[in-house]
Amino acid sequence: MKITILSLFPEILSGFFESSIMKRAVERNLVEYELVDIRDYATDRHRKCDDEVYGGGAGMLMLPGPLGMALDAAGAGEARTVFMTPSGRLLNQALARDLSTEARLILICGRYEGIDQRIVDKFVDDEVSIGDYVLSSGEVAAMVLVDAVYRLIPGVISGESLAEESFSGSAGDSHDTGPLGPSLLEYPQYTRPADYATMKVPDVLTSGHHAKILRWRLKEQLRKTLAYRPELLATGGLPKEALDLLREISTEGGET
Repeated sequence: MKITILSLFPEILSGFFESSIMKRAVERNLVEYELVDIRDYATDRHRKCDDEVYGGGAGMLMLPGPLGMALDAAGAGEARTVFMTPSGRLLNQALARDLSTEARLILICGRYEGIDQRIVDKFVDDEVSIGDYVLSSGEVAAMVLVDAVYRLIPGVISGESLAEESFSGSAGDSHDTGPLGPSLLEYPQYTRPADYATMKVPDVLTSGHHAKILRWRLKEQLRKTLAYRPELLATGGLPKEALDLLREISTEGGET
């Protein structure tokens, strides 16, 4: 996959691609990236890329001219183009998985009050939000999306690791179900030492009893999902084992 990101501050993004798992993915040619400075396409000596909003109002809007030229040069129209904006569709695992199948992605990082709607109408395929809040930096939102997407590219992370993560039951949103029903949050995990600050690893995890460990993990997934994201369970489709465990949780003081 090639990821092209258009930004007024590409230096914010460079370290992300030069560190950790992403760096290894780039070195292994699983990911290629390009950071485009939109100011390089400004036509005045001050490299101006924003102006006042028609109709009045606070703040400035990114000019369509430089951004449009940057998108043309990046090959928008031949690659799926995403604008990071609080007013877009909410990023979830289903969307991340969908985007991970693309050969090329172009991301637009907004600034100020956003971008001219004509750019959206002409170039943008998806408007995406990372949450119900507003950031000053589209670069931060773009890094969140890229991090959610690139790790799903075959070869970046082992399939076994991906299969046991939160939202891994299937497509990763509240409308889809997997082998155990709705996508669930990940169970708690522990490592050495077995006794830390008077807190012990649950005995079942050191028992070596595989079936009991699987049952404990499923129960803890259900317990955590019930506490933090109960809407994921509202779609139904839970198998009998999971329903029995939910009843256990209820008798222990949880809610169903």
